[in-house]
Amino acid sequence: MARSRYRITDPEAPHFLTTTVNQWIPLFTRPATVDIIFQSWRYLQQQKADFLLSQFARYKKPHKTQSEYQLWQEGSHPQLMATESVLRQKLEYIHQNPVKRGYVDMPEHWRYSSARCYAGMDGLIDVVTEW
Repeated sequence: MARSRYRITDPEAPHFLTTTVNQWIPLFTRPATVDIIFQSWRYLQQQKADFLLSQFARYKKPHKTQSEYQLWQEGSHPQLMATESVLRQKLEYIHQNPVKRGYVDMPEHWRYSSARCYAGMDGLIDVVTEW
């Protein structure tokens, strides 16, 4: 049985999903760590990250038998993006997070944000900006 009452209701439709890194391990504080994550997302060979991997292995829940590591804490709340306006609202929320935290003055100044792509700038990951 699944551990959450929330479900992805339409696998072909976009959903807004928030998750928390297991034990709140700070992944996005060092460019070197973020590079490792981006390489993984690009399906490239992973760079050495023994400390982080040991932490993800240490805090992995025992019932998680399909992998050696656990990055995300359990529990999520996917929300169907039924309209373009809802999708844009969630995108704006995500893009504003580094601004609200005081890291940058404008969303596109955060080097790890897709806001750069939406502003016509090069990003670190390819992002589909037209839907």
